[in-house]
Amino acid sequence: MADVVGSHPADLSTHGMSSAATIHWNLPVEELVEMAVDRGEGVFSAHRALVTETGERTGRSPKDKFIVREPTTDQDINWGDVNISTDAATFERMRKKVLQYLSNQDNLFVQDLYCGADMSESLPIRVINQSAWHNAFARNMFIRPTDEQMTNHSPEFVVYHAPYFEASPEDGLNSQCFVIINYQAGEALIGGTRYAGEIKKSIFSVMNLLLPKKGILPMHCSANTNGENTAVFFGLSGTGKTTLSADPKRALIGDDEHGWGANGVFNFEGGCYAKLIDLSEEDEPAIFGTTRMFGSILENIVMDKDGIPDFHDTSITQNTRGSYPIEFIANRTVDSTGGHPQNVIFLTCDAFGVLPPISRLTPEQAAYHFISGYTAKVAGTEVGVKEPEATFSACFGEPFMPMHPGVYADLLSHKMEQHQASAWLINTGWSGGPYGVGQRMKLKYTRAMLDAALNGQLDQVDYVRDERFGFAIPTTCPSVPSELLQPIKTWKNPESYNQTADHLAEMFVNNFRRYQQGVSAAVNAASPKCLLK
Repeated sequence: MADVVGSHPADLSTHGMSSAATIHWNLPVEELVEMAVDRGEGVFSAHRALVTETGERTGRSPKDKFIVREPTTDQDINWGDVNISTDAATFERMRKKVLQYLSNQDNLFVQDLYCGADMSESLPIRVINQSAWHNAFARNMFIRPTDEQMTNHSPEFVVYHAPYFEASPEDGLNSQCFVIINYQAGEALIGGTRYAGEIKKSIFSVMNLLLPKKGILPMHCSANTNGENTAVFFGLSGTGKTTLSADPKRALIGDDEHGWGANGVFNFEGGCYAKLIDLSEEDEPAIFGTTRMFGSILENIVMDKDGIPDFHDTSITQNTRGSYPIEFIANRTVDSTGGHPQNVIFLTCDAFGVLPPISRLTPEQAAYHFISGYTAKVAGTEVGVKEPEATFSACFGEPFMPMHPGVYADLLSHKMEQHQASAWLINTGWSGGPYGVGQRMKLKYTRAMLDAALNGQLDQVDYVRDERFGFAIPTTCPSVPSELLQPIKTWKNPESYNQTADHLAEMFVNNFRRYQQGVSAAVNAASPKCLLK
């Protein structure tokens, strides 16, 4: 029998594993990060945060993610370029290889955790890792059971994580990296990538299939509350979900993944996975503080000779990350839950400089922009990106949404109508011109506009209707220069603005064609219009 360290029987035979490894079961993060340094998996910063590198893959690998096509979920999944199918035979072949590989390790690290802070809807999971630092990441990111919950924990989904095991060409996959989810078996295989985010996103994808069948909306969003007023923030990476939800005046519910159920909003996670690029203590003191705590994990961060992280150094990647337990944020809800949202915020980083910094949406426009999931990449963020490039990701998280976007949009519309929630589109990107010409919207102005929306101050001001996009733009906002609110007024050349705005509107229209058949006429009518044609 294998040696065991930690609180749990050492038997992994129920998973088809026969191992002589020392099994480290449910160890605390503090012990795991010490082991990670001892094992050469990372180093400590000057403040004893664990600093690690993920190698060649510094982000997710969406083309290497597969879902097993099987009868229990076949009709539920929106198959295509995002939800790529594989067969049960391929899964079983890769499962056998991964389990054999893990069984041959000298040490294995296991965590029994939950996904979902509302325990009536939570998913009990087990994560089996070959490295201590990925096990620490899993413990940071998911809900850590109480002693009582641990006695009743029985995993319904298992993640087998073998980052150093690579697929071979004869395996018939897209590369040496793979993430394969089998809903019927309740298992996920991850190999060939050290990027830790694949662990949490695999389980997020699972929740996104299970919860809608219960009438619960899974959301790629952050959330906060002041006790009476709850807000959710949808947005793709880099748009400000984590930054804007970490508000000193409001308690954080969570920064990335939530459900909206019968009792309100609940966090899927027990931690945060923040982007750290250009992080500063002045702009984001709460998040900055977590990077100086024992138990935090910093991915792909460059340090100076004294072990101080340089968050402006992107020589490894733009996608630098920090993982920490939510308890490291002092201003948070105790139980990672909140009431039904009164405000739904869609965040976009518009590098074209076209969209207003804040606008109010009708219910139909909210559904349209939710399904569109727009933001923009800027030059230098990826190889080959030379100028602003539109990115559309349905529901602001398409790679993790196995069902048709219309399913999630209908759930959102129903819940917003039921609880009379307002919808806002906030542009955290450029003003006065596109990237390279205009200026990035200052965080202090974005926060002021957000505060005004959440506090009801924008209910009393006048609005103008944008002719091209249709949404309502406030003419004034406390603590924000009025000229910033109307994008065309910030451009030196109005003709250039109109040409660029038409170009962006056309991209919206072209993107939405693939969803036209699955939404109502009213939602289709919320599409922007090209005014120069």
